[in-house]
Amino acid sequence: MMITEKAEQILIALWLIVLFAFLLLRWEMVYLVLPVLWLLFIAVFFFKPSLNVEIERIIPHDRFLEDTEVEIRLRIKSHERIPSLKLVEDIPPGLELVEGSREHVLSLKTGEERTLRYKVRIKRGIHEFNWVELSYRDPFGFFKVDKKIELYTEIVGVPIIEGVPTPYSTRGTKITVGPLPSPRVGEGVEFHAIRDYQPGDPLKIINWKATARTGKIMANEYESERKVDVVFIVDSSYTGELVFDYLVRAAASLMLDALNNGTSFGLLLAEEVPLWIRVDYGKRHFFKCVDFLSTAKPDKNNLIGYQVEHLIKSRFPARAQLLYFSPLLTEESREALKTMARYGYNVVVISPNSYTALEPKSREEELALKLLSLQRKAILRKMAAYGIIIDWDVRKPLKSAIAEVIGI
Repeated sequence: MMITEKAEQILIALWLIVLFAFLLLRWEMVYLVLPVLWLLFIAVFFFKPSLNVEIERIIPHDRFLEDTEVEIRLRIKSHERIPSLKLVEDIPPGLELVEGSREHVLSLKTGEERTLRYKVRIKRGIHEFNWVELSYRDPFGFFKVDKKIELYTEIVGVPIIEGVPTPYSTRGTKITVGPLPSPRVGEGVEFHAIRDYQPGDPLKIINWKATARTGKIMANEYESERKVDVVFIVDSSYTGELVFDYLVRAAASLMLDALNNGTSFGLLLAEEVPLWIRVDYGKRHFFKCVDFLSTAKPDKNNLIGYQVEHLIKSRFPARAQLLYFSPLLTEESREALKTMARYGYNVVVISPNSYTALEPKSREEELALKLLSLQRKAILRKMAAYGIIIDWDVRKPLKSAIAEVIGI
C-alpha cells in the first residue's frame, strides 16, 4: 500500500499545524489534527484490501481469420471485499477494440464473481496478452494499492483463405506422399528409365532393342503417376509492402488447395533471415505453415535470388512444382524467377499488382499509375519466358485471375 499525492499534502499540512502550535504555544490548535488522523486510521485499518482475486481470460479459440470480430471475456472472482476496483486489460497493439472498454471500475463483495466483456477485431499475426492491472483507492483517497497480475494468452490471426483453382498440373513423380521419389516397376505405370535386368523382374519389361545394342539384358523401369511436390516461395521484400497481405492470403489459399488434393508441399519465406519448412503433408503441416505465414512481415531483404539458388541446390525436391508469390518489383525478385527456370523447375508466379492497391487522388496520380502499369506489363511480358505469370488485380478475387490464365 502506498500513500497518494493527496495524503502527502494532508500530512504536510498536519505537520505545519503542529509546528505552528509549538511556535505560537497555542496547543489547542493540535485538536485540529485529530479528526484527520482518525480518518487516516480508518483508511489504514478498515479499507486495506490485498487485492486477493482470481482472474481468467476466456477466448473461444486460439486461431481466427483476420478481420474477424471476437468477444473476449474476463472472469474475476474476489476473495475479499473491495469497494472500488479499477481493472485495466492488456490489449495487444495488433488488435482493434470495436466494442466495450479495456478499463473497468467495479465494486466486489467477498466471494462475488463478475464477467466483463469486450470485442476486438483480429489482424494477421500473433497477438499476446500478458497481464491485467488492478488498482484500488480507499474512499478518502489517502492510500492506493496497485497490482499487476500476469495472465498470458496467445491468439493467432491467420490470413483469409478463399477457394481457388489449382494453377498447375498435379501429375508428378510420387507414388505416396513423402519427401523422396520412389520409382516402382509394375503395370499401369509410365516409362521412367532403362536399367539392368534383375532376377525376379517380369519378362515383359525386357527392352530387347537395348539388350541387342549393349549385349546385356536391359529392362524398362516405370513409375506411377503420382502427385507432384509443391514449394511455395513468398517474396517478403519491403518494396511489395502494399500487397504483402495479398501475397500471404494467396499462399495460404493455395496451400489449402494442395492439402485438399493430398499434395505435399514446403514453404520458403524469403525474409532477411530466410525461413524454410521442408516438404511434408497433412493438416498439422498445413497449420504449421499457415502459422508462419501469419507472422510474416515485409523487410529489407534483397537476397531472394541467392536464397532461392542455395535452397534449390540443397533442399528443393527434384522435379517439384514451384509457386512463386511476388509483385516482381525488384531486379532481385526477377532474378530469382530466372534462377528457378534455369534449374529446370516449372514455375507459376502469383504476382499481385501493387498499383491496383492505390487510389489516385488527382488526375496526375491517375496518369502516373497508368504509366507504371504499362511498364509493369512490359516487364511481365519478358518474365513470361521463365514461367506462367498470373497478373493479379487485387481489386478482384484471386480465383478470377487464375481462371483467366489457365483457361477455366
